[in-house]
Amino acid sequence: MKGDLEMNPFDKDVLTTGEVAKICNVAARTVSKWFDSGQIDGYRIPGSKDRRIPVQSLMKFMQEHGIPLDGLMAGNTRVLIVDSDSDVVNTLERVFSDQTEYIVHACTNPFSAGVECERFRPHVMLFDLSFCGEDYSSFTKGFRNGEEMQATKIIAMSGRLTDGQITRLTCSGFDGVLRKPFTVRQVIDSIENAVALVY
Repeated sequence: MKGDLEMNPFDKDVLTTGEVAKICNVAARTVSKWFDSGQIDGYRIPGSKDRRIPVQSLMKFMQEHGIPLDGLMAGNTRVLIVDSDSDVVNTLERVFSDQTEYIVHACTNPFSAGVECERFRPHVMLFDLSFCGEDYSSFTKGFRNGEEMQATKIIAMSGRLTDGQITRLTCSGFDGVLRKPFTVRQVIDSIENAVALVY
């Protein structure tokens, strides 16, 4: 009995597609597709089109698809750092470990970031702009092309940004911009503001 309580981090046994979408960090329509195709078990409310997914079905689905359960258990924000500067990555990892409850992964190039995004499903990605050139809109559209990544918030990081570029970045689909060098407080505030947009 005690083990069952530890396995279920929720007050309830059944979740809506919207709640599952937030936990897995995908769009609600993606969860509906999983349900309709039989990938995730659940049921419809009689007399309505609303879907319900038992927590145990969700946990089984997450395990089968490599979606981290650690974020599910604590409700912690998953952050992916993408930066070729190992000093920046190490500093951010240390700060997040000391001062936040974030679950943090890091990678040093865009290719491994793509792989990590599919596996880790970050809520927020801190992305060094040196990887994407000047065509910011193409980058954000390309990144969010896959349904799994539509809910991920992208925060741009760069040491060489004018006020005009910062405006262009936010108009191009970035959810936040950090000018290097930045303070710990600025990074955490940017992540918290971006995550607040999800919920």
